[in-house]
Amino acid sequence: MTMTPDPGLVSLAAGLVDSADAEPALSVPTAVLIVDDQPRMRESLGALLSGRGFEVELADSGAAALERMERPPVPDLILLDMVMPGTSGLEVIAALAARDLDTRIVVLSGEPSFEHVQRALTQGAADFLRKPFESEELFSTLARVERGLDLERRARVAEKRLTESERLHRFMIDHAPDMVYLLDPEGCFTFVNDRASALLGWPREALLGRHYTTVVHEQDFELARFVFNERRTGDRASRDVELRLRSRLPAQGGGGQGEVVAEITATGIYAAGGSDTRGDFLGTYGLARDVTERKRAQEMVQYQAYHDLLTHLPNRALFNDRLELAVTQARRKEGRLAVMFLDLDRFKVVNDTLGHTVGDRLLKQVAERLRNCLRGGDTLARLGGDEFCFLLPDVGCQEDAAGVAQKVLDRLSTPFQVEDHELFVGASIGISVYPDSGASVEALIQSADIAMYHIKGRGKNGYAFFLPDMNAKFCSLLALERELRNALANDDLEPFFQPQVDLHTGAIIGVEALARWHHPERGVVEPIDFIPMAEETGLILQVDRCIQRKACEAVAAWQRGGHAELSLSLNVSAAQMEQADFVERMLAMFEETGVSIDSIRLEITESVIMREMEVILPKLRRLRSNGVRIGIDDFGTGYSSLSYLQRFPVDTLKIDRSFVCDIRGDGGDASLVNAIIHMARGLGLDIVAEGVENSLQLRYLQQQGCHQVQGYIFSRPVDRSGFEICLAEGVTLADPEEESSTLRSASRLRGPA
Repeated sequence: MTMTPDPGLVSLAAGLVDSADAEPALSVPTAVLIVDDQPRMRESLGALLSGRGFEVELADSGAAALERMERPPVPDLILLDMVMPGTSGLEVIAALAARDLDTRIVVLSGEPSFEHVQRALTQGAADFLRKPFESEELFSTLARVERGLDLERRARVAEKRLTESERLHRFMIDHAPDMVYLLDPEGCFTFVNDRASALLGWPREALLGRHYTTVVHEQDFELARFVFNERRTGDRASRDVELRLRSRLPAQGGGGQGEVVAEITATGIYAAGGSDTRGDFLGTYGLARDVTERKRAQEMVQYQAYHDLLTHLPNRALFNDRLELAVTQARRKEGRLAVMFLDLDRFKVVNDTLGHTVGDRLLKQVAERLRNCLRGGDTLARLGGDEFCFLLPDVGCQEDAAGVAQKVLDRLSTPFQVEDHELFVGASIGISVYPDSGASVEALIQSADIAMYHIKGRGKNGYAFFLPDMNAKFCSLLALERELRNALANDDLEPFFQPQVDLHTGAIIGVEALARWHHPERGVVEPIDFIPMAEETGLILQVDRCIQRKACEAVAAWQRGGHAELSLSLNVSAAQMEQADFVERMLAMFEETGVSIDSIRLEITESVIMREMEVILPKLRRLRSNGVRIGIDDFGTGYSSLSYLQRFPVDTLKIDRSFVCDIRGDGGDASLVNAIIHMARGLGLDIVAEGVENSLQLRYLQQQGCHQVQGYIFSRPVDRSGFEICLAEGVTLADPEEESSTLRSASRLRGPA
């Protein structure tokens, strides 16, 4: 059977080939548009990327970036700062998303919260980098985005070619993109087109007369008997049924013959009417379409939907499915199973100090060690971040689960080698057992999660089984959150004040405002009992603003009453600093309460400064230009350096109480205190020591040149009326050498606990 090629078809095919070949090249240099209002950041990034072969353009604002995107050709990538005056990064993303450009956006964010970045990713950003970042992290991210862009372009090219191929498919014979075949009633080939050679490596002549099983995978013979050699017609005939065909062509990557996944569409051929209900059966007409790549793509999509792409472990969705099945089987067999919820200890330190690239490599090594702890039939999943979950079906007793948990802890106890870093991580493991800890998927995971938090609270690096009283503690935290919300609504929070004393004059020169909660049943609740929960739930913003406003009102009244030089130290949380209107809110509050703005000192911890440097620095400079003083709280407990201190508009360093507690005996244990004091003096900064509790500490600090202190030796934090008593009585300091006299003087100022 031969066919004369249609001249129009030949012309069409030639045009399609030319069209496919005319697709834009994918190997040209990547064009990058850097959008940042910081000249130094913009130019340094430009120089860095130019040195790596990128074609770089610069824009100093969101408006300039949008103007550039009006002119073709558009850049391949945009490095976009999120916080800019005028048009913000989010507005740029929204404007470009509406235009459907062939451009990918990488967000540069300095904010600690993922919420801002999540909004950008939701609106169309491809990836993000958290400032500050290492150059290798930058190039790794750009390479990842470039690969995604390249794959999308290639996918569009492939999709276009597939569309054109389907047009040609209508002309089936010699120019058909699919293998077209005819079988006789015995199932032997009577015709195949040239596609058979390209698809299976068989010349057309070699297949003629052979049985169809010659090209069918032996495991698919039964399916091929009804599909490949189809006898039905009409709606009952086979359509798009997948079969594996054997190919003479080499397998991908070499190593033997290949295998092709084909979609078979076939129908029976009958004489006298063409229906299988009348006439003689003449054979089968069919099409075999190569869907190997599509099948692999579908399998990849399916794999990605149920697996973590970093560790290749099952993700939460697949874990929940397997746990649901395991619970059903355990219920039917009246058996037991265990769920282990694992959270890595100290992983955040690695991520924050060495970057996400090192963190990701560490997670891959951790996953590999955890795999080696699995028993037959167990499931290990990564739920996200540094959280993993084990499913242990058919657990005979708790000791079986405890053995696996201890094995995990032992495997993680040895150091990990990532690049040039020797890293140590532990694990906190919570274990729930069906049916004792819960009868559903949600209950078992929640119980294991609660038990994990229990072990974290007891020092980490261990395991614990869920007990009912743990749930009670968890519920008490929920109750505490509800009560704090009510306290904020009922105005039950107030500031307590701890005086700061000048050792030269013995006078109270300042005060630190500290949050206290008047609980109707518990009495005065200390910050340590509710501030962590407030930070986790987002209530910290309301707590901060409430305490700060009341403190400003109190100090403003004292200043008007004759203590004009009294300063006020206010603690500022990371969540508050992240607010876009932080500076405006603070300045408005100072003006509304009437407090002297020159007397305000905002105290920020080192960890907040280091994590959000590029965002915080402009805000602090604005506050400083308006007369607000800036202090670093708990100095020495974070990761900052002298170079960062010199960049920030800092006035004061506050020595953390943990270092003051080290002052013992002859002061030999207080070298860090001594170093901080001398460093502050060298930089021209004020120094305040907190947590001073005895005359030995007081005397040492005074000898080292630290003359501003606060602590129990003078006064515990007291309410407004208690501090007014302190102001009225004043402080008379004796010679620090006279310990008993000093203690007597200090005791006059001690307030209630």
